[in-house]
This record gives sequence, C-alpha cells and structure tokens, in this order.
Amino acid sequence: MGRKHYFGVGRVKQGLEGEEPVHYLFDKIKEIRALLKNKYLFILLDYDGTLAPIVNSPEKAALPGKTRELLVRLAESLRCKVAVISGRALSDIKARLGLKGIIYSGNHGLEIEGPKIRFITPIPAGYQKLIQRIKKDLIQRISSINGAFIEDKGLSLTLHFRRVKKKDVDLLKTIFHETVIFDLVSNKIKIKAGKKVLEVRPIVEWDKGKVVLWLLARQKFAKAGSNVLAVYIGDDLTDEDVFKALENIGLTVFVGRPGYSRAQYYLKNTAEVGDFLRIVIDLLEKD
Repeated sequence: MGRKHYFGVGRVKQGLEGEEPVHYLFDKIKEIRALLKNKYLFILLDYDGTLAPIVNSPEKAALPGKTRELLVRLAESLRCKVAVISGRALSDIKARLGLKGIIYSGNHGLEIEGPKIRFITPIPAGYQKLIQRIKKDLIQRISSINGAFIEDKGLSLTLHFRRVKKKDVDLLKTIFHETVIFDLVSNKIKIKAGKKVLEVRPIVEWDKGKVVLWLLARQKFAKAGSNVLAVYIGDDLTDEDVFKALENIGLTVFVGRPGYSRAQYYLKNTAEVGDFLRIVIDLLEKD
C-alpha cells in the first residue's frame, strides 16, 4: 500500500507512523522549479474541481477562459504534452475543452483519444445491457429523492447526489447499494465512490492510476532520450489511484481543502491551479 500524506494546519503536525506532510505547493515553489527545470513535462489534469470549479449541476461546469488560454499555450509547447483524465464520458470532455493536440481520457480511462492514439477498454459481453437495467431500476427507486439523478456515460453509470439534502443521503446510498448488490457480489460490476457520486463500472482492472502509467510509458518511448517527468493534478478520490501510482516517479498535486492524500503537494482551488500552470509555462518558455 502506498504511503499516505497528511495536511498540517499552520506548522506541520506530527503524523501517524508512515505518513508524511502534504506541503502547500507555493511554500515549496523554489524546489519545484528546480525539479521541473530542463525536463520534458507530461502534464496530466483532472477536469471537475481541477480545471473547472465544482458546481451543483455537472452540465454547468465550464472551463474558465483564462485556463483555456493556458492549456492552449501548453499544448503548443514543444517541451510538454498535455492530457486531461476525467470521469466524464470522452465525448463530453472533448466537447468541453475542444483543444487540439492533447490527450483526452474519459470514464476514468476506459476510453482514450488523442494524437496517434485511440483506445476503448474491452468490456465483458452483456455489460451494456446490464447497466441499462441497473439504470432503469435506479431511476425508478430514487425518483422520490429530490436532487438525485443518474448520468449515463456509456461505459459507466454515475449517481449524483451533490444537490440531495443531507438528511436524504444515507437513504439514497442504501437504495443504490440495494439495487446493485446482486450484480456486485456476482462480480458483474464494480462500484467506485467519488465526490458526491457513486459509480457503476465494468469489471476490468483499469483505473486512473493504471491509465496514467500506461500513457507515461508511451510518452517516454516517444521521447526516447528525453528526461520525461509526469505532473498530475487532481481533486477527487479517484485521483488517489494516480497519486499512489506516481509515488517517487512524478510530481503529484491535490486540489482542495485539507484532508488525507497520497499527493506530495496541494493547491487550495482551481484558481491556484491556473497560477501554477503559469509558472510551468514560464519555465518552459525560458529553458
């Protein structure tokens, strides 16, 4: 199991055995600049909560114009490659960014598309029919709970409850687990929790961490002789798989309020992600 890090408030607190502090990135910017200098950077970013602020309605999560400009400059650089690794469907994340020259990964890596790459994870026969049944059952059973809704992402289903009243969340989770329990114990589906979501996924050994390692290996092969460094920024529970995978081999950044994470550093919000990307661009253009 990867080493967990903890967030200190003010002065770093003493953590439990095997835990290390997650440093505020801008407190360590001098060391980070030195690490990034003269490297070919593979910059991988989550979308919701990292590039775009979290909103109650996922369809309203828009990429700020200034952040788009930063991504365009990074995508045009000869010193880096950009990938967006999202839980959204591939078609959704592509439409929201609309940028050329970058790698898009949707459904937590189940589908990938970019320059010289197009990949869809093979899924078990009958899976599509299965999740359509689960979707129908869930829609019927959660209809009485205000704010809950199901998002069909083709290869996965997501139950959103960010808009559900706190008093109804436990009931909603119970309904969800009662609906999927038979297929879960029959090893026909996997369940993954995220920020205010529960997801139904296919039984495949594939997550954001494995996706990033696979993409990084491809990038290192393409840039044989270059010193490639992966930089991953994410805010969700699903990003912990990446923080663990890149431990000791990449730069990992968590976005959000203090808590526990396997990331090395943290930024407070999406605005600070933009500030950091500006620093990266400045380094790339000066080296």
